[in-house]
Amino acid sequence: MWQTMRPYLISLSIALNLSFLAMWIAHAAPVHTADQVAGEVDSPRTGESSVWCPLHRELEVTEQQWQEIEPRLRQFQASVGELGAHVDRMRAEVIDLLAAESPDLAAVRAKQDEILEAKRTMQDMVAAHLIAERQVLTASQQQQLFQRLRDRTRCAAIGPPMSGRGQPCYQAVTK
Repeated sequence: MWQTMRPYLISLSIALNLSFLAMWIAHAAPVHTADQVAGEVDSPRTGESSVWCPLHRELEVTEQQWQEIEPRLRQFQASVGELGAHVDRMRAEVIDLLAAESPDLAAVRAKQDEILEAKRTMQDMVAAHLIAERQVLTASQQQQLFQRLRDRTRCAAIGPPMSGRGQPCYQAVTK
């Protein structure tokens, strides 16, 4: 049975790994309250940066750059967050299909196709976001950003889920 399911599981693994980058970007910034998103919170104290995203603080974006980046980032995070939640629901459906007494591989495949289409959409959103953001960043900031992305995405290629091979890479990148 596992041999017949292997191509499906590999496809699912690839789709999950490809989403890693998009989800990292979506979660790079802390969650803000509705008041903060609406701009109803007082501006930061004098001398404090208004850049709330840790990634962009590390890139040392200027206030002017942040003025251009922040609205797109908020919109991107909201869109990717919604799509990510949808993908999570579909993943749960795949698990339910696999856990059934008599798994329907055609239904599993159909759900995997839906997941892959959502992942393609997410990848398109990530690419468009990175291209737009790149236009605002300096050459040095671009280099730093893309090196961070390379460092994080190399972990996604370590091995399939549940192989136990991804854990050390994650620890090395986060330290």
